Amino acid sequence: MRLRLSAALAAALLMGACAVAGPRDIPNGSSSASVIGRMGPPSAEHVAASGGRRLEYTGGTFGRFTWMFEFDAGDRLVNAEQVRDEPHFNAIQAGMGSREVLARIGRPSTTWPLSRQRQIVWSYRYDSPFCQWFMVGMGMDNRVVDTAYGPDPICDDDDFLRLRSVR
Repeated sequence: MRLRLSAALAAALLMGACAVAGPRDIPNGSSSASVIGRMGPPSAEHVAASGGRRLEYTGGTFGRFTWMFEFDAGDRLVNAEQVRDEPHFNAIQAGMGSREVLARIGRPSTTWPLSRQRQIVWSYRYDSPFCQWFMVGMGMDNRVVDTAYGPDPICDDDDFLRLRSVR
């Protein structure tokens, strides 16, 4: 009897979770106030290439997802998209300024210096079957020097074994 009740409760919770509105459920034409009302405060706000603004929402496991909501000059939603993916990363080119990178793909998961190259590396986790992340080499002039994909250190077997031994 308890097993049936538990199964029924789990099914109800699962169905309820599916009913929660997500970023894809917000229709174009919505105001930024209605998006903020449904999504909460954004992680950041950027100027869009169109002259409007973009609201950034980061999240997911280990911050692997970033949603950008773009609004026109009249404060109406024109596009909502998940930008932590290879097509968006591949659009990042040498010479782009840091503000443009942030407006396109959001804040990085982590940053770290490369002293010899005089760069700061911005690393972006994303949902990938290969456990890799995207890296942007940002020069001292706040312009992209280069980009690359590499193994995400979170997947390093040595780190995984060390983390398991801490438990």
